[in-house]
Amino acid sequence: MSERVVKIGLAGFGTVGSGVAKLILEDADAIAARTGLRLELACVVDIDTTSPRPVTLPAGVLTDDLNRLYDDDSIHIGVEMIGGTDVAKQVQLKMLAAGKDVVTANKALLAEHGNELIRAARVSGRCIAFEASCAGGMPIVSAIRTGLTANQINSMYGIVNGTCNYILSNMTAQNQDFAEALAEAQQKGYAEADPTLDISGGDSAHKLAILASIGFGYEIALDDIFVEGIEGISIDDIRYGGEMGYCLKLLAIGQRDEQGRISLRVHPSFIAKDCSLARVAGPFNAVSIFGSAVGQVMFYGRGAGMMPTASAVVADIVDVALGNSGTTF
Repeated sequence: MSERVVKIGLAGFGTVGSGVAKLILEDADAIAARTGLRLELACVVDIDTTSPRPVTLPAGVLTDDLNRLYDDDSIHIGVEMIGGTDVAKQVQLKMLAAGKDVVTANKALLAEHGNELIRAARVSGRCIAFEASCAGGMPIVSAIRTGLTANQINSMYGIVNGTCNYILSNMTAQNQDFAEALAEAQQKGYAEADPTLDISGGDSAHKLAILASIGFGYEIALDDIFVEGIEGISIDDIRYGGEMGYCLKLLAIGQRDEQGRISLRVHPSFIAKDCSLARVAGPFNAVSIFGSAVGQVMFYGRGAGMMPTASAVVADIVDVALGNSGTTF
């Protein structure tokens, strides 16, 4: 199979950015054999160019100068792994203006400014791919966008935050109180030092806003989503629910009614112990989608972490390079 070289500029060399670089450098031959695309890292940009990472870059690839990415016409795809909503937004806009397609895992930015960014991409004749933004390694965005394109999506619900699921799973299985379960999640790297965005339900709302925009075909704002987190959950809530045959999960829920109106909410929910979602434990995610033709389908997998998220980012890079990511929000 003849190969086509695809040069990539990576902005952000933290945990996930390191995973992306690792996959591109170490699996380039396997990816080329499967796709006919030879992925090459033209540059990796980060303000920290000295800290050790789990991957060694070729000499001269790492830089702290973003203009090197913007100004290199040989770079086809810009990968934004910076995070946040301010600098990252400007980086994506400049990538698009420079004629680069964009790949990102930035759920907060997409939830807050996704429609603006997509309009900028259309003006520039480029695309933004964001599989890794919603469920780590689970290919749920591409499933909704292409695999379920013959369906009207009527509802979706699921577990989209591994931190909360780990905490609630431990409260259920280990009889831990909330503070103890949170501390263990932080110790094992499943929760941030400041877990507010996760435990408040904000992270799940970001992901629901993106999935609902694609699935229901509406522009969704975060203010459209009712959000309640798990901070107020006690071990007594878990115990009493268990006695009645239920377990507690933080669910992201989107529904279309008979008049076509959409309701969106994130909140703790009691579900029957024999429900498939009840068996999703620890940091894993799972989402059920109900389509008009296919019925119910369910996606399950690791929703975060360096390599699962990097897997989705590299899949997006390949999709963009093959011309399969033109349709987004």
